[in-house]
Amino acid sequence: MSENIAKNHKAYRDYEILEKLEAGIELKGSEVKSLRMGRINLNDSFARIDGGQLILYNLHISPYAEASYLNVDSVRQRRLLVHKRQLLAWADKTARRGLTIVPTRVYFNARGFAKLELALCKGKKLHDRRDDIKKRETDRELKRVLKSRRR
Repeated sequence: MSENIAKNHKAYRDYEILEKLEAGIELKGSEVKSLRMGRINLNDSFARIDGGQLILYNLHISPYAEASYLNVDSVRQRRLLVHKRQLLAWADKTARRGLTIVPTRVYFNARGFAKLELALCKGKKLHDRRDDIKKRETDRELKRVLKSRRR
């Protein structure tokens, strides 16, 4: 059972998600307390493989008010913890096909550790997004009609 903290709705709109992966986040103590309060923003964040490590950029965690001088930069680069085999597989895919690694949600797992769900994504074109909207609207309309017929 996991407790959701934040979800990146922009990722589902702007990217076609091909694969997902769970990763740990290297955090400081005050950052964990801010996460527990839900003070996080995933918009515009992305991950990149640099020097054999998976690094997360532009993740905004608001400073914890009671931490005083122990607070860290709110948008600092954070190291993500994944298995070497997974890292090498994704490094190969991002290098060859030009895919992007985007965080989709942050949550606490059953043991109380903060986890990040990453997605290997391919950017959508404008017409692809419009097609998705059309499909969603027609599905919604079809469900409405079927529901009214059952009554």
